[in-house]
Amino acid sequence: MQQSAVPELAHTHARPIHWVATATAVAGVIALSSVAQPGSATAAQAAPGTEAKSAPAAAAPPSTTGVTFPLDCGPVKAIVVKKATGDLDGDGRPETVAVVHCDAPMGTPPDGVYVLTRGADNPKPRVVATLVDPKDRRTVTDFALRARTVTATLLGYSTADVPSCCPDLKIPTTWRWNGTAFVRSTTATAHSV
Repeated sequence: MQQSAVPELAHTHARPIHWVATATAVAGVIALSSVAQPGSATAAQAAPGTEAKSAPAAAAPPSTTGVTFPLDCGPVKAIVVKKATGDLDGDGRPETVAVVHCDAPMGTPPDGVYVLTRGADNPKPRVVATLVDPKDRRTVTDFALRARTVTATLLGYSTADVPSCCPDLKIPTTWRWNGTAFVRSTTATAHSV
């Protein structure tokens, strides 16, 4: 074994006095940081004759609870199976888009897609647009709301002879508000399932 040319360094063997010195230094830093705090913030006063404005509170999106959807379900109730919220018309208040169908005991009932809003003067949610009417016999999949656009894939039937169990069309669809109505866009052709 070869001996080191450098003599043993004092800090390679920690002694109790080193630990006491380290603990004292750490305690000093903590004490100093608690004393050296920034001053408290003060609000600037508005100039005389001006009104201070606060930022508007974010409006809550309309709830689907208690809304009567334009859907005839007979003795069963209508249920919301999917929903998404966002500001579709750019007015700063969010809307809710709901996919709704009858709570049928068997089978796949057709979906309806409805836009809900509420006015500034009336907080009760109400249906303002029907994007998909259940009478069209469509089932909604891949439903989303992004960048003020509602997207969905609609499963449907090419003829009235196609059994309800087995939709044979797949139609990617989008809706976007144009200032007066929701404009529907679909791909050039529907795809067979």
